[in-house]
Amino acid sequence: MIVEDTKKVKYSEIDQPDITGVRMKVLLGSDEGAPNFVMREFAIESGGHTAYHTHEWEHEVYVLDGEGAIKQGDREVPVKRGSFALVKPNEEHQFLNKGKGTFRFICVVPFHT
Repeated sequence: MIVEDTKKVKYSEIDQPDITGVRMKVLLGSDEGAPNFVMREFAIESGGHTAYHTHEWEHEVYVLDGEGAIKQGDREVPVKRGSFALVKPNEEHQFLNKGKGTFRFICVVPFHT
């Protein structure tokens, strides 16, 4: 069993095209011995966003703090602390910060190749 405090895990800046103001830390993954899933925490600064993209695996998301939206096509679905979401495989999506503070959420994805 692994039990840890998220404050002990450091964020890494994500420096990729079409991504603005996004940091991520892996809470549980293969390095910690998790066999099937990766649990990540994202922090998106005010005005920031992930890339608009799609892939073959799902996202399971739980919002910790802040106000954001999940974009799909022309629609933006608002999310806030306590919201949860499932982004299904092959669904186009983007996470956006819509508030003044940091938008933080947990994102769980299966291991993929």
